[in-house]
Amino acid sequence: MGKLWVLSGPDAIRILERHGFIQVRQRGSHVSLQLRADGTTRTVIVPLHAELRPGTLLSIIRQSGLSRELFEVD
Repeated sequence: MGKLWVLSGPDAIRILERHGFIQVRQRGSHVSLQLRADGTTRTVIVPLHAELRPGTLLSIIRQSGLSRELFEVD
């Protein structure tokens, strides 16, 4: 496992959108994204912070079902 990038909320949203997630709503400083596939829906909430804490980023990765490598430094 590599080291995670230091990402902002909008950076994380861009990565998720590149992999099929769509923005469905925003409430305050939190954006809700969804991926619909195979009769299921994955929902991820991303805060629009200037810098996401490592635990928050790991939670976003886990909820999205995407590979951690997409968010790691080479």
